[in-house]
Amino acid sequence: EVQLVESGGGLVQAGESLRLSCEVSGSGLYIMGWFRQAPGKERERVSCIRRNTENTFYAASVKGRFTISRDSAKNTVYLQMNALKPEDTAVYYCGAVRDTYAIVTMEFICDHHAMDYWGKGAQVTVSS
Repeated sequence: EVQLVESGGGLVQAGESLRLSCEVSGSGLYIMGWFRQAPGKERERVSCIRRNTENTFYAASVKGRFTISRDSAKNTVYLQMNALKPEDTAVYYCGAVRDTYAIVTMEFICDHHAMDYWGKGAQVTVSS
């Protein structure tokens, strides 16, 4: 069974940085993503990665500030978050879907409805 474990959340001030990690247990290839959910709002996509940094997607709200990466040897996906804003405050979830695609459009696959596996979430709070 696939398990995802997030770490790295916390409380920071606006303009500061955090790095989230998601360790994946289980064999196989997966498309990985970060999603977030603020109180009273729907879960939204943040960023997704396929096999390498050439196959990524970023939401417009985080593009240029957040960077997704993965270390296949450690089965870990990272989200480096810079220049954080109060509106980035949310619970951040790591999601995964088994990569069985020959061709995939990252913008379409990076959707919380497409993910099959989820971590429990990590709280990120950005104070103004």
